[in-house]
Amino acid sequence: MDSRNRDRGTIKWTSLMLPEHVEMVKKLWKEDERVEKGIIDEQKAVEIDFLMQRALNDDLTVKVKVYNGFDYDDILLKMESINKLDRKVTGVNWETKEPVHIALQDIADLSII
Repeated sequence: MDSRNRDRGTIKWTSLMLPEHVEMVKKLWKEDERVEKGIIDEQKAVEIDFLMQRALNDDLTVKVKVYNGFDYDDILLKMESINKLDRKVTGVNWETKEPVHIALQDIADLSII
């Protein structure tokens, strides 16, 4: 479907829709625009591991690019632990102050801020 027609339909119908329905339609469109998860090469994986260890040891905040199933999200994270057996990183979201658990295989990139 042409995006121009979809936008016209959105403008035409959103005024008649409940906010919950508008959110549902946006979620469906987001699924249509799904991004495939990329494969990280060995060198990048080693770099990410090194940066995670450094951030953990030096109590640094990192920006983590995480695959969420549809697209990538950037999370500012204060790392608390790396569990290689469970393959998870635990930390606190720097913006919302909520605990975060990220699977290692979902991390696409990591940089120290």
